[in-house]
Amino acid sequence: MGVLSQYAVPSCFIPSLSCAASTLLRSRLRPTIRCCTTLSSTSTDTPTPTSTPIKKRVASGVQPTGSIHLGNYFGAIKNWVALQDEYDTLYFIVDLHAITLPHDRQQLSKDTKSTAAIYLASGIDPSKASVFVQSHVRAHVELMWLLSSITPIGWLNRMIQFKEKSRKAGDDEVGVALLTYPVLMASDILLYQTDFVPVGEDQKQHLELTRHLAERVNNLYGGRKWKKLGGRGGALFKVPEPLIPPTGARIMSLTDGLAKMSKSAPSDQSRINILDSKDLIANKIKRCKTDSFPSLEIDNPERPECNNLLSIYQLISGKTKEEIVQECQDMNWGTFKPLLTDALIDHLQPIQARYEELMSDSGYLDEVLREGARNAEDIANATLHNVYQAMGFSRRQ
Repeated sequence: MGVLSQYAVPSCFIPSLSCAASTLLRSRLRPTIRCCTTLSSTSTDTPTPTSTPIKKRVASGVQPTGSIHLGNYFGAIKNWVALQDEYDTLYFIVDLHAITLPHDRQQLSKDTKSTAAIYLASGIDPSKASVFVQSHVRAHVELMWLLSSITPIGWLNRMIQFKEKSRKAGDDEVGVALLTYPVLMASDILLYQTDFVPVGEDQKQHLELTRHLAERVNNLYGGRKWKKLGGRGGALFKVPEPLIPPTGARIMSLTDGLAKMSKSAPSDQSRINILDSKDLIANKIKRCKTDSFPSLEIDNPERPECNNLLSIYQLISGKTKEEIVQECQDMNWGTFKPLLTDALIDHLQPIQARYEELMSDSGYLDEVLREGARNAEDIANATLHNVYQAMGFSRRQ
């Protein structure tokens, strides 16, 4: 899948920026659209054009709420860095999802930009991937409304996260958005004719909903029905497939080896945040929950905290499981914790340094997000146009 899917309408002209620095910036970002034109020529020696392999598309995002932690980094962002070389990638900050529960209005904008900076500091390259803010592409919300009209309420009532959160807060304290945000998540994916979606175990249910909605729209409005209304015909949406992250990317809490590391956990002691200072990292590892067994081992279900800490060390060091077992099996916690602390600090320090550089250059970061949104809009608006047409809406003249 290239920069534009078959559903997009290419434009060969990119509006120029108003300052000379835009030339440098655009050289650091990928072109908005790949555009091919046919030139007339009297030469008989016209070279045969070479075909560029078409890349499949991947789309994903992270909420700008709370602090980005090791679980987000190894479970999502670090994998994205590898995917950007193989796929046509769109990575966005899902700020619209951040308001399904009460939020800090002043903090939301700051957290959104901070999350974007962490993306780039972690290795996301805006010349390879479109990086943007979800709310900056209005088609997300428009498509969500269209999808909502054909989403059975029973499908949403079965969503596990809604059941859990509404039970805790009570019906009178839960907004409609908490029930319907899986439809917005489907919109986020289907809008870009996405081939693959990186998902964890807790997101598989939402991807299944997305797949069901894609099939439902294609059956209700696609094919000949769409063609009769003047459309191209065929499927309106691609049905996305899951892209499962490497085994071992699931990071657990530092205070409970059976619970996932989470932004929403009440204790900050339960997680290592990407921007934690050296002293804070050392303190958290020193105080993290362990067990009383005499040696260290991995993959023992009766030792979840041991398994988690050794798994973190494996991921942060880049070593194999066998190398970790060989290195650590004769250690005790007093020896291992300083080793893990140093590895975490060494790995996170370059990311933190690059993050500070990006946050101090607000103009560059803003332009990366603007350019990413422009790239995304070209795909999103074409998809939205097709859905409006297939559902029978009149076209604006």
